[in-house]
Amino acid sequence: MIPQITAPDVKAAIDAGHPIYMLDVRQPNEHEYCQIAGSTLIPLGELSQRLDDVEPPEGALIVVYCHHGVRSLSGAAILQHAGRTNVASMSGGIETWSLLVDSSVKRY
Repeated sequence: MIPQITAPDVKAAIDAGHPIYMLDVRQPNEHEYCQIAGSTLIPLGELSQRLDDVEPPEGALIVVYCHHGVRSLSGAAILQHAGRTNVASMSGGIETWSLLVDSSVKRY
């Protein structure tokens, strides 16, 4: 089972100073249009081949996100299968982030 975390819970963890590594698994054009500040882009189709590019700070929760939360489940599963244990998919994706956390993030 892939752990999920809500956008407000991610924001609360960031605000509390917990190390969070935001991994965007959308396409480059989606990331260019809107993104969560400080996130790393590795499109889902490239993730299996680019596992070494996932470089979270020590002890950080890797929060995988996409547009609505479907691709991020797959991305989190890839990371778990590769041995990463501190991983969660952000339910609702960047859409929910924009609606509930930061309305300055564009919606599409």
